[in-house]
Amino acid sequence: MLPFMASNQQTRPGIGELAKDSARDRIGIVMGELGGRVQIRPIGGGIEWDARPDNVVPPSPREELSARLAIRNGNSRDGL
Repeated sequence: MLPFMASNQQTRPGIGELAKDSARDRIGIVMGELGGRVQIRPIGGGIEWDARPDNVVPPSPREELSARLAIRNGNSRDGL
């Protein structure tokens, strides 16, 4: 499953969308919000991290393309 596109949005990415944590310079998928923090899961899976809402922005088109390629490559390795 590929996450929703977020590049053409002006607001912070929502649940299920690709997002960039600008403080950590990491891209992941928004999983939700808890306690005033945005929870983001790494693209390849793993433990979510918390980000401040003002640090969560849509990835650039180049970052989004790279992230989507990583997701697709992971899916093909897993036989999906």
